[in-house]
Amino acid sequence: MTEPVSRTILLLDIERFSDRDDVEQAYLRRMLYDLTDRALERAGIDETRRLRADRGDAVMELIDANASVTALLRVLLTEVPAQLRAVNRMASRSAQMRLRGVVATGYVAVDEHDGWVGADLNHACRLLDAALLRQALRERPDDFALCVSDALYAGVVRHDHPGIPAADFRPVTVDSKNGPLRAWLHGSLPVGRDRQEDEDQDPDPDQDHGDTGEVPGGSGDRPAPQAPPSGTPTQGSPAPGPVVTIHGGTFSGGVIGGNQHGGISGGHFSGNVSFGERGGRDSGRGEGA
Repeated sequence: MTEPVSRTILLLDIERFSDRDDVEQAYLRRMLYDLTDRALERAGIDETRRLRADRGDAVMELIDANASVTALLRVLLTEVPAQLRAVNRMASRSAQMRLRGVVATGYVAVDEHDGWVGADLNHACRLLDAALLRQALRERPDDFALCVSDALYAGVVRHDHPGIPAADFRPVTVDSKNGPLRAWLHGSLPVGRDRQEDEDQDPDPDQDHGDTGEVPGGSGDRPAPQAPPSGTPTQGSPAPGPVVTIHGGTFSGGVIGGNQHGGISGGHFSGNVSFGERGGRDSGRGEGA
């Protein structure tokens, strides 16, 4: 394996490539390579200053670190979208090509099988496959969506070079199996991204819904049971007052004194029943327990 060498990394990927038949895929691959060659030539990067890897629906370029990154970014931001518009205007719908692109920088080594090895390259591939970048391209009328790594933004883009307006880039964080990756997306953020994330999240992450997924307090529109008022006996606790038997039914609760008149209706009680003392006697048909 060679020693790791600093490189500029360019990745371009065709949207919805697998939806096409073999003839259309062959055409799109040819168009992708032609477009990439023209873009790099316009940026002053000839074949002696780059290595290419074929990824089927994508192309990967390792570019000499001494080549101008600003020239490459200017071409990607202006000429590549114009080339795509010109090509797609003359192509049938099934043969139109839309691209996701990533530009990054980092150290990459080449092994004995001509494979490329490096954490910075892995991160660039994660950005290319990020759902956020895919969503950005789907929501845009343009045929190209570009993302740059955080290191490339800090070293080049943020300095607002001519033809590379830093204000047109938006900071983003994408998930990957290696953890969150910070990057910068050219153009507006995708609208559907936040909506989908909200749908995937628990409506109240602080609630423990258990295995059933039900919100505490019952199901449907039935309200949650309220706590009994202070002083009310709970189920299983002894009643603090006497129990009075009336017509075979049972009334339990606290002591009822004075001249109290209560109307009790339901399954076993009807009419008016008076509890309390009148002239030293209990009124009503009942016995104190």
